[in-house]
Amino acid sequence: MMITPQNLRGIYVGFNTIFNKALGDYKPLYPEIATVTPSTTDTETYAWLGDIPGMREWIGEREIQNITASEYTIQNKSYEATIGIDRDVIEDDRIRLWSSNISALAQNAAKNPDKLIFRLLAEGFTSKCFDGKPFFSDAHKTGGKTVSNMSHAKLSLDAYVAARASMMSLTNSKGEPLALVPDKLVVPPALEKEARDILVADFINGTKNTMQGTAKPLVAPQLAGHDSAWFLLCTTQPVKPLIYQERKKPKFVSKTNETDDNVFMSKQFLYGVDARGNAGYGFWQMAYGSDGKSA
Repeated sequence: MMITPQNLRGIYVGFNTIFNKALGDYKPLYPEIATVTPSTTDTETYAWLGDIPGMREWIGEREIQNITASEYTIQNKSYEATIGIDRDVIEDDRIRLWSSNISALAQNAAKNPDKLIFRLLAEGFTSKCFDGKPFFSDAHKTGGKTVSNMSHAKLSLDAYVAARASMMSLTNSKGEPLALVPDKLVVPPALEKEARDILVADFINGTKNTMQGTAKPLVAPQLAGHDSAWFLLCTTQPVKPLIYQERKKPKFVSKTNETDDNVFMSKQFLYGVDARGNAGYGFWQMAYGSDGKSA
């Protein structure tokens, strides 16, 4: 194939079509557990309300609640992935062999939010959320009380029941129930069997499983290596436990002019993807985590 602007444009158009198809074909997990928020600047500041007033019978004037707010910022980061194709590949008409590489590039771009979101869960025992405590902590404060949303228990039926009861028993600063019902049990591949035994099996050790269907098991390959950790989440509220902040969707780009340094000096035609965004924590009340490290 001759190296001409027209041929290079044709290659780009073909690669861009392949890229966008592969990007759209990937079905990410993060929307199931994270609120997706658009971003229009470098950093977004979230004013998390310490307590939302419940409804009351309106007698007399309105009661104005003095709500405390904690600021939590998420700074966008830039992400990229780039591949170089040697000039000889194009001249020898072997460019079609690179279609699978472009598809893989798109898939990896689509997987990046999953990587960021599930990393937050794994790091939640040390990384801080809006109240200045680790997202999973035994030192959260609500209405003067100390509240825990973590444990060290290994995943079992009893541990799941205890975590579920703990989340459903949470109250606001006035002692009113938050009425949170967890609906996702997030586990690494190593705990898939245990999760499905608890939530899917009809019987456990010959006894009818009364917890069947109380939540959905969500197996996250991104948690591989954190083989004992498990997380119970409530994802049915307007704000989910985690946030994916999207500044710029993945975009396919190229640098292929013959006068570009990469072509002129190294005979490398560059194709890549870039995106901007980041992830952060929402309300700790929507999540319960265990590192599973108890003896």
